[in-house]
Amino acid sequence: MKTRFGVNYVPSQDWMFQWMAIDADAVRRDFEAIAGLGLDHVRMFPLWPVLQPNRTLIRRRALDDVRLVVDLAAEFELQASVDVIQGHMSGFDFVPAWLVNWHAGNMFTDRPAVQAQADLVGAVYEAVRDAPNFTGLTLGNEVNQFQPPNPAAMPADSAQIEHWLRSLLAGARDPEPGHVITHSENDHLWYRNEHPFLPAHAARLGDVTTVHSWIFNGTGQRYGGLSEQAVTHAEWMAELSKAFATDPDRQVWVQEVGAPALNLAPDEMPEFCSRTVESILTTQNLYGITWWCSHDVSRDLGDYKDLEYSLGLLDVDNKVKPVGRAYAEAVAAARATPPVAPARQEAIVIDVDENDVPLDRTALAPGGAVVEAWYEKRSTGSFPAVVTSTVARDSAALAARGITQLVHPTVNA
Repeated sequence: MKTRFGVNYVPSQDWMFQWMAIDADAVRRDFEAIAGLGLDHVRMFPLWPVLQPNRTLIRRRALDDVRLVVDLAAEFELQASVDVIQGHMSGFDFVPAWLVNWHAGNMFTDRPAVQAQADLVGAVYEAVRDAPNFTGLTLGNEVNQFQPPNPAAMPADSAQIEHWLRSLLAGARDPEPGHVITHSENDHLWYRNEHPFLPAHAARLGDVTTVHSWIFNGTGQRYGGLSEQAVTHAEWMAELSKAFATDPDRQVWVQEVGAPALNLAPDEMPEFCSRTVESILTTQNLYGITWWCSHDVSRDLGDYKDLEYSLGLLDVDNKVKPVGRAYAEAVAAARATPPVAPARQEAIVIDVDENDVPLDRTALAPGGAVVEAWYEKRSTGSFPAVVTSTVARDSAALAARGITQLVHPTVNA
């Protein structure tokens, strides 16, 4: 299967608030510009309160708008995937009124709320399942951010999170072959101890594993925005996710990666993009790369973190930015000469408990002993894999991945 190259769709007009009243002509202009970059897919984000403003009301008009935007993408030969629970977007939470304030509930643990979300997943899927360019659903965008330290957190334990994930994944009943039904989290799942979303959830539930790679997580601050560590961070996360997969051939989707102004000057963003894509393409079983994001947030909209206004490949007038040109060139080069992902015979070992939970997830985060060991090997020109200590004791599992050497980092207690 060839690697997909696409973009997370941020409408040029009205940001995600476009979903409140779709302007088909504005969306067409956006998709024409995206297709002009040579990309093959968009990931889109209808807002949860627009879709389901009441627990027992899923708006037909909103579902029709989702189908409309999927069909508009097809006009420009773009495939489309849809996220359902938005959820958390660009520093803002969008939660319907039936879960907040006087009606405060927990989206992960309240049985009626879980059922309502599963029903919404099913309704969105039914609205688009027969669209020829529809590729699948993601449950929502980084919904693990509704755990602490979110000031409006909806706490849950890992068993409750797994029940929530399984319930919503099953909401898309009888998926068509080829449709990918999955979920996404930010890197708290991988890097924060006690976080109830677990690496095993990401790597074993859903049809593919998704990773969201952002160097403003301390990577850019510690190493520099154009450092080897920064431009290989997405590759590291893809390899990290494989450590927890029980299927050695499970695909990984780099579903979000971008060039944040917090860590990069404008003239550094194209180089960051080119080198990051080159690094990701060394990953075996790569489902695709989906850059964040298509368009800048308009400066007419207030109160976003400053970096959100400059993440687009295109500006609000659909003009290609230098980083957009770099991404287009990287995609064209990869298609002209498809890269061959190298074998990864050496693996860094993560110590885990009997449930495959890392003993110290901070060792995987920027500056941690495990990621430092991986970066050190990577800097020599080798391509290290990552395995858990459970797999490290299983010769058959190692052989299935072609791993012949193990590196055990020293993790401080």
